[in-house]
Amino acid sequence: MSMHTAVTSSVERRDVWDLLSLKGRVAVVTGGAGRYGRAICRGLAEAGATVIVASRNKEKCEEFAESLVRENLDAHGLTMDLTQDESVQDAASQIRSEWGRLDILFNNAISVRAETLSEHGVKEWARAIEDNSTAVYRSCLVFGEMMARRSTGSIVNVASIYGVVSPDFRIYDGHRELTNPPSYGFVKAGMIQLTRYLAVYFGSSGLRVNSISPGGLLSPGMPAEFVANYSRRVPLGRMANPNDLNGAAVFLASDASEYITGQNLVVDGGYTAL
Repeated sequence: MSMHTAVTSSVERRDVWDLLSLKGRVAVVTGGAGRYGRAICRGLAEAGATVIVASRNKEKCEEFAESLVRENLDAHGLTMDLTQDESVQDAASQIRSEWGRLDILFNNAISVRAETLSEHGVKEWARAIEDNSTAVYRSCLVFGEMMARRSTGSIVNVASIYGVVSPDFRIYDGHRELTNPPSYGFVKAGMIQLTRYLAVYFGSSGLRVNSISPGGLLSPGMPAEFVANYSRRVPLGRMANPNDLNGAAVFLASDASEYITGQNLVVDGGYTAL
């Protein structure tokens, strides 16, 4: 019998539903009250996690957390500004004090303005880097070290298909308010590379780090023409819905992916396959 076979056979088999369960886990979702954050929070909570909805907007995150509680889910609002060191450190201290642990971190918060290249000057670029790349790095430093001390856990960085491919500007024809600036793809591509770096750095502690790159999420109020243009560009013929995102989120947060780290899971209906 080979050594590989011996090691593999010694692992206790677990039911797939047990692997996917997040019962007893504590999760923080930054930007948790936003469009993508709401889907992620709901998925994690439905899988059994205690979900901390983090946002710089106190009223917004607490209101969303309360709506989850009314559905008998375990959720809490937490005010945190990722652009401020003190705010992040205070949030980490509060999590240690109230829950005593952190098992899951979703870096989802994003600050973006719909600006074209000609409108996105050096000052706008610098602001975007500070509000996004630096903010994610700050979150990973503070919460990553906190989680690594427990020798377990999962960090998931919410990137984008525009960290993998360039935008197709034809989709935005007539809808300038929905276009993304040049810094957006730069930030998201950097996030994917930071994911790989942190996966290697924290690997020996058992802390996993992955990213999700979702495609466009269908939202109320989106212009019908834009939705049609985007959907024609996608092999599966539609934009993403919350179920597409929260399923992937639960998978990467749970033990179902415990041998996966340093990877970027693209959830885009085939957009980047073209």
